[in-house]
Amino acid sequence: MLEAELLGQRAWGEPCGAAVLKAAPEDFRVTEVLDIELSGQGEHLWLLLEKRGLNTEEVARKLARASGVSLRNISYAGLKDRIAVTRQWFSLQLPGKADPDFSALWGDNLRCLQQLRHKRKLQRGAHSANRFLIRLTELQADKPRLDARLQLLAEQGVPNYFGPQRFGFAGGNLHDARSWAERSAYPPARGTRSRLLSAARSYLFNQMLAERVAAANWNTVMAGDCLAFTQSRSQFPAAELAADDPRVAQLDLHPTASLWGAGELDSSGEQADMEARVAAQHRLLAEWLAAAGLDQARRILRLPIAGLTWHYPSSDCLELEFTLPTGCFATAVLRELVVLVSQAGGGLESEN
Repeated sequence: MLEAELLGQRAWGEPCGAAVLKAAPEDFRVTEVLDIELSGQGEHLWLLLEKRGLNTEEVARKLARASGVSLRNISYAGLKDRIAVTRQWFSLQLPGKADPDFSALWGDNLRCLQQLRHKRKLQRGAHSANRFLIRLTELQADKPRLDARLQLLAEQGVPNYFGPQRFGFAGGNLHDARSWAERSAYPPARGTRSRLLSAARSYLFNQMLAERVAAANWNTVMAGDCLAFTQSRSQFPAAELAADDPRVAQLDLHPTASLWGAGELDSSGEQADMEARVAAQHRLLAEWLAAAGLDQARRILRLPIAGLTWHYPSSDCLELEFTLPTGCFATAVLRELVVLVSQAGGGLESEN
């Protein structure tokens, strides 16, 4: 399945060139930003781990085996790439137990940076953001044009598409979701069910966002819009926004589109009509999502890029640093810059 079908068109024009993504795991680094003050006491042991060549679930299984606790008592804030160097938090519930000896786990591919007790377990999405350091190699690009594009992204943001990795290799997750939807059935395995529902919901959102990108109003407040802040789940109708409110221009407040489910849309007028029309075009998926018990939710259309800086370590290499809110994808930033060629496989994501 083509990326254009899964994500939709770019907002800022054709790519400025091409580059290789992930020639080595060290070319993609991500660090969870956690704003929780750990108490130092409690039955939950929190670990900040740096991993290389491992995915999040593999690390969770290693921690479960080494500590002798059930996998369900291992928690993490978000999923992180395997082909990468990532720093992320885990927690283990250890009521009445001493800290396990994890020394056998630590090595070149996994090490502990911080270890502290806390009274509560780590919840999914508990971190506030993800900080990225990405190196694009074998760069072939018009650098003045690329620099101008980077400055534009820093000032205006990018469409907040779900990345192609959400849909699996060649869109496999979406294909499987459609197959189950055609049968009005759901996978019996909880993890598979969640993954396929997420793929279907993300696809419908991307189609709605693509409509707004095509109309060149994805970053503009329109009549009937439902607005939300970057870091908040609260939302309100655009009609309640004061005409001189600066928060839209400051990339703190954004229009949203539906994460499809049961219930009424929070948008109205032409925007609600557009969202309902897109859902009707994919009726089986929309009905499948609603019947699964998912309620209507919203996601911001515009992705602000905090602290974006860049430089060229060599003539054919671009190094980027930036921070994204949780649940957002670095792919959405990179695809507005260059055509990406992946050597190592895997995706670019910061989920949950």
